[in-house]
Amino acid sequence: MYFINLRAMQSPPYHPPVKRSVQIAGHKTSISLEPLFWEMLKDAASAADVPVNAIVAQIDAERIKSDTPPGLASAVRVWLVTKRFSARPTANDDNTEV
Repeated sequence: MYFINLRAMQSPPYHPPVKRSVQIAGHKTSISLEPLFWEMLKDAASAADVPVNAIVAQIDAERIKSDTPPGLASAVRVWLVTKRFSARPTANDDNTEV
């Protein structure tokens, strides 16, 4: 599980998307994500001990299988939010209230 410390972020959470290059299966492409999502993506890669490109490639492979594949940036955001919320404890886990 990973948490984002908004106070420790180098840029404010309300910021326009930032375009960065990534490489998927040997092909360069660019993705525009808000800094918060770039931080979450870096944290997810670090937690999995893999490069950011590997996480993006995994998300890309998963999204392509969808009946209506979203754009890559949207898929990254959905994957990150889904991962974040699936890591949250539920009311049934160790009698923890949510």
